[in-house]
Amino acid sequence: MNTSDVQHNTRLTPEQLEFESPEKLTVAERNLRNERLSGYSRRPLAFLFRYIRRRPIAHTVLLTSVFVAVLCALMSQYAIKHLVDVLSAGHRNTGPVWIAFLLLVTLIAADNLSWRVGGWIAARAFVGVTGDLRRDLFQYLSGHSPSYFLEKQPGMLASRITATSNAVYITENTMAWNVLPPTIAVIGAIVMVTIVNPLMSGGLMLISAVLAVVLFRLAGRGSHKHHAFATRAAAVDGELVDVISNMGLVRAFGATFREHARFASSVSAEMDARRHSLLYLEKLRLLHAVITACLSAGLLGWALWLWTQGKVTSGDIVLISSLGFTILHGTRDLAVALVDVTQHIARLAEAVETLLEPHSMPDHSHATSLESRGGKVQFDDVCFAYPKRKRILDSYNLVIEPGQRVGLIGKSGAGKSTVLSLLQRFYETQGGRILIDDQDISLVTQESLRHAIAVVPQDISLFHRSVYENIAYGRPDATRDEVIAAAREARCAEFIEAMPEGYDTIVGDRGVKLSGGQRQRIAIARAVLKNAPILLLDEATSALDSQSEEAIQQALDRLMRGRTVIAIAHRLSTLQNFDRLIVMSNGHVIDDGSPEVLRNRPGLYRDLLGKQQHGKGAHHGATANHSEQQVA
Repeated sequence: MNTSDVQHNTRLTPEQLEFESPEKLTVAERNLRNERLSGYSRRPLAFLFRYIRRRPIAHTVLLTSVFVAVLCALMSQYAIKHLVDVLSAGHRNTGPVWIAFLLLVTLIAADNLSWRVGGWIAARAFVGVTGDLRRDLFQYLSGHSPSYFLEKQPGMLASRITATSNAVYITENTMAWNVLPPTIAVIGAIVMVTIVNPLMSGGLMLISAVLAVVLFRLAGRGSHKHHAFATRAAAVDGELVDVISNMGLVRAFGATFREHARFASSVSAEMDARRHSLLYLEKLRLLHAVITACLSAGLLGWALWLWTQGKVTSGDIVLISSLGFTILHGTRDLAVALVDVTQHIARLAEAVETLLEPHSMPDHSHATSLESRGGKVQFDDVCFAYPKRKRILDSYNLVIEPGQRVGLIGKSGAGKSTVLSLLQRFYETQGGRILIDDQDISLVTQESLRHAIAVVPQDISLFHRSVYENIAYGRPDATRDEVIAAAREARCAEFIEAMPEGYDTIVGDRGVKLSGGQRQRIAIARAVLKNAPILLLDEATSALDSQSEEAIQQALDRLMRGRTVIAIAHRLSTLQNFDRLIVMSNGHVIDDGSPEVLRNRPGLYRDLLGKQQHGKGAHHGATANHSEQQVA
């Protein structure tokens, strides 16, 4: 479906799409909004103006206040010239003197008041822009496929959102206070100089234009240096978060000093890139300072020569000098500000290009919500290969009836975890279909698909939040009694209530304050509370000791009742009560049957079962011998 068709089928105007919450949009509208957002990936300035347009009144008032302030500042210089001329006339009549004085004071007061109005508006508008931007970037980022996050460091992505926000804030500030004022001042000053001496005004206009263009072009040539610094800065942030999040691993391998050296090297590279960027800016500022000093001296000399010829008054000398300095210093400030803006736009461009990559797995524009009808699962000639790797599933077929408990077994690399990932639509298949209750999952919304599936993974993911919030994550509308009941069902209420703050205890980053078994029981409680028709278990008891495993197995047995269950377990004893076992090898189903049938049939399952039983027997024998030696 092309973009024009999507636009035709949306209920909202493009302006309304900008402000509406994503959860209130149709799939087609959400896709259109994301498509438009990704279109800014190589247009950083257009991306900035997208958010400025959201607050037209605030930005208009801001621009008006800046214009009035600069205009008052210019008129103040004319008021000084007028006051000097009145005083130079030699008359002792105080009336004109006080009128000139009041005019000057009024203009100075209006100048200061206008700046304060602009500052008050900017404090709200600029902060609002950064808030809108971060919300939109986070919403867009969360729509990327899992492969996007596999290729990028979390710290780097977080750093880029922060960098984008900071770059936009600084750019708006610089444009409002450092670019716009000197631009208005230079134009206004040139107009005022024309009143005194048109020839001088023309010369200043020509010199200012040439100077601004030359400096801006030179600034553009240094953009690659600013891009290099932005890239290095993001890499350092990503490296820092990566090491901090794996500090236990660093210490376990005694790699603290090695990581010190690695980080120091990354920081040195970033410092070099930043130094090159800043030194280039300083060269431009030095060039402009020399030119400005020479032109200021020449302008003042020209004005004094005109005074000796009787062609200008003393007040004109004051006015020309002040306006000339305004023009020359204004071009300097403008050039320097534009150079600074160039640096921040470079960082903005680098961050936006990374974050706003087009989504690789959007919902189909006509996607509907999945209708749960029992939890039948079907893989129909599914083919799949990870990027730049050989095919892992080839014409894979499997049908699981509603309420059936199925275990996937096989050697590492057989494709078991891939089956679970594809069922959750973490990746797109390269062929075939996957259906839930006879509905193609590629044609339903991903949100409704995942509402129908509860997962207890091997690598438990917990937020740096309370135990209660982590259990309730699958059903945030659940009551506290329901959360506690789920915890009891998963046999984790006892250790939770023994904690100092009970269910309000913060579990730490990724649950670091809990043991592996405790984390898995929290994950099981979360799945119990979600109460989805399809349950996926990926080594759900792998981190438990024998006593805990027995208790959790009882909880899982109750959890699995009436649900379609697909489980991966290397510990085959946990699958003995399942309805079917699917034996996989090289992406194919090579055997299928009940545990009892496969136990008595020659094949991979019987071989694996025999090895595990033999290993378990050897372990028990070793334990017994050790105990006898201790008794002796």
